[in-house]
Parts: sequence; structure tokens; C-alpha cells
Amino acid sequence: MHTKPHLPSKICPVCHRPFHWRKKWAGDWDTVRYCSERCRRNRSRAK
Repeated sequence: MHTKPHLPSKICPVCHRPFHWRKKWAGDWDTVRYCSERCRRNRSRAK
């Protein structure tokens, strides 16, 4: 598998898994908190 170690990553507060930078998040990477739409919808369960 091809990995890209030079890309920044974050930890999702809902599922606690790491996720990496994606081109669609290039403009607002600083504001991205969740790895997916599913985790964003379930954010109330993370508290």
C-alpha cells in the first residue's frame, strides 16, 4: 500500500482514529475536526 507520511493528520474526537489531510479540505484544514460526515452527525455521543 502506498502511504504518504508527509501529510498532516488529526485524531477524530468521536471515533478516536487518525485521519489525514485530503485535497477537499485544503482550504479549511484548520477547521476540520471530524474524519467523516458520520462522525460529525454523531458528535453528541463523543461528550
